[in-house]
Amino acid sequence: MKEHSHEVRVTYEETDKMGVVYYANYLRWFEVGRTEFLREEGLTYRDLEDKGVLLPVLESHCNYHHPAFYDDLVRILTKIKGLRRTKVSFEYEIIRVEDNKLLTTGSTVHPFVNNEFKPISLKKKFPKLWEIINLNFDNKK
Repeated sequence: MKEHSHEVRVTYEETDKMGVVYYANYLRWFEVGRTEFLREEGLTYRDLEDKGVLLPVLESHCNYHHPAFYDDLVRILTKIKGLRRTKVSFEYEIIRVEDNKLLTTGSTVHPFVNNEFKPISLKKKFPKLWEIINLNFDNKK
């Protein structure tokens, strides 16, 4: 199973008065990880949307292990956790680069839907897109 890595630096605006990253920003970083994962495979959200495929968030989970602070460099690790014809799930780890400390783990689930938010079978409707995503998921565990 392929894992994508992307690094971001914590900005001042992402922190609270104590200099700790505000909890909701981790979900934003999950989106960054997911977006960059797809981009590395030659897909962008714009490409998907232009083909009439939307990936809204159906579920999100985030477990906080240690805080990130202003100016930390963090690594977002993203991989496909599950894949079905009508949905995909991603798994994330956020690690502080300086000390390699695991800060956060989480996951998101996204249905494949059309512009009317009706579920679609990506495998049937867009086989080339399915193939690109499927290549990054090893369901033979």
